[in-house]
Amino acid sequence: MGPAGEASPRASRGKASPFLVAHRAGNDIHDVRSLRLATGSLVEADLRIRKGRIEVRHLKGAWPLPVLWDRWRLAPAWGHRLSLPALLAAAPHELELLLDLKGSRRRLAELVRDVLVPHLPARRVTVCARDWGLLDAFRDLPVRRVLSVGSTRQLERLLERYAGTRIDGVSIHERLLDAHAVRALRELADVVMTWPVNAPERARELLRLGVDGLITDDPRSIAPCLGSAAS
Repeated sequence: MGPAGEASPRASRGKASPFLVAHRAGNDIHDVRSLRLATGSLVEADLRIRKGRIEVRHLKGAWPLPVLWDRWRLAPAWGHRLSLPALLAAAPHELELLLDLKGSRRRLAELVRDVLVPHLPARRVTVCARDWGLLDAFRDLPVRRVLSVGSTRQLERLLERYAGTRIDGVSIHERLLDAHAVRALRELADVVMTWPVNAPERARELLRLGVDGLITDDPRSIAPCLGSAAS
């Protein structure tokens, strides 16, 4: 078992209740301040490294061009970028952040760790990465470490690598989930969350299958599904 599968020193949170994650809402400080989410919800922020500094943004760099991009959107690479300390200062203390580490640079994980340490364990934080090795930097901290899965091949690798162990959590694309996949993930993960979930019908189906967390761009539409799942 690799280090990413070792138990975290965080206090036990008990059985996970269905919860929402506001997808990318942590990337804009104005969105964070204006959020009105139900108790137990999380806010996701995307973290990248540029010139040795953490930047909170989903847009990717296009080096050597001075632009940031993501599919249909372009933005200049210069100008002010939200920092992780500024995000931590702006986010209500009771709000749990899901920090999604982008890319595979170990330096990003080290910098994020250094920023988080003074805030722990008072602030609840989940750290997520597609490159699971980045999570090793947090293995002795009281944070929830979530392994991100975006393909069938990666799902197969996760189930094989962590068979017979326990990990904090998995974040997986919703297209990969059916009853068999959710059952297999629940055998090894304390929490199973999935993205993107923007249709109430699909949200209710995923909750019936046993998913804990719904990562959504539309919390207002998806939130009522949590109540129906609990009833």
